[in-house]
Amino acid sequence: MPGLIPRDVDVALLRAFLSVAETGGMTSAARHLNLTQAAVSQQIKRLEVLFDTELFDRGQKQVRLTATGERLVAYARRMLTLNHEVWSVITAPAFEGEVRLGVPHDIIGTFMPHILRTFARAWPRVNVMLVSDTTPTLLKCLADNEIDLTLTTEATPEGETLLVDALVWVGSPDGEAHRRTPLPVALGGETCAFRAGAIAALSDAGRDWRLMCQVGSLEPVFAVLEADLAVAPFLRSTAPANLVILGDDSGLPKLPPFHVNLHVPRVGSSDVAEALANGIRNGFAARLQSAA
Repeated sequence: MPGLIPRDVDVALLRAFLSVAETGGMTSAARHLNLTQAAVSQQIKRLEVLFDTELFDRGQKQVRLTATGERLVAYARRMLTLNHEVWSVITAPAFEGEVRLGVPHDIIGTFMPHILRTFARAWPRVNVMLVSDTTPTLLKCLADNEIDLTLTTEATPEGETLLVDALVWVGSPDGEAHRRTPLPVALGGETCAFRAGAIAALSDAGRDWRLMCQVGSLEPVFAVLEADLAVAPFLRSTAPANLVILGDDSGLPKLPPFHVNLHVPRVGSSDVAEALANGIRNGFAARLQSAA
């Protein structure tokens, strides 16, 4: 509307706000930002003046977010992520060539389409060669310089952890497979990351089981699950929409959490591989923020 004065939010103020929110204090935020405590406090005050509301309750020994502050956190993270993406795209060189990316079978469909689409729009002259296999195989390929970077699914935080997710049992809607004895289980091949965790959980629970399907690709697993012939372990975030997550009432043993990790070479990583790594980091960060 004519006459309205635009209100712009300084991302530096949002960065200070998030640092205080995440570290729990002005002093710790100041160390994180390499600023003085007074400077951080002043930035928070400027943001509160801009919004005409308090963002932190300072009555406690440790500063706590007010209700408005809690609402702001997710938006602040999104703005900082977008700020980083804009900076990366505009200042990055015009890459061209090829980058070889490894991704385990079970996370490609959930996580990669948006990341690869965004990367392709930013650097249309770069060809991304996608190599899909199990985590141990991909890590060996990286060590042998057959790929430039890789995502993995691992029981422990290795490389750079992008996501920690629950491993869950998945089966057919209204299915009966989880009630059968021995329990019919569909697993990946011997190098499948989830295989050892699922077998250990069943053994610890004393649950008798039999292998219904052992393959290196997902299509046969989907087929036996949809047919209610077996159950299988999946990351919660990758569970297929046409199947169901079997909760505590299913009687199945609890599975351990898993980490989606990013691995890049310790030395010798190319600029285009680093650009793709940043795109992957931003993609996972945006997904986590939208889910918050």
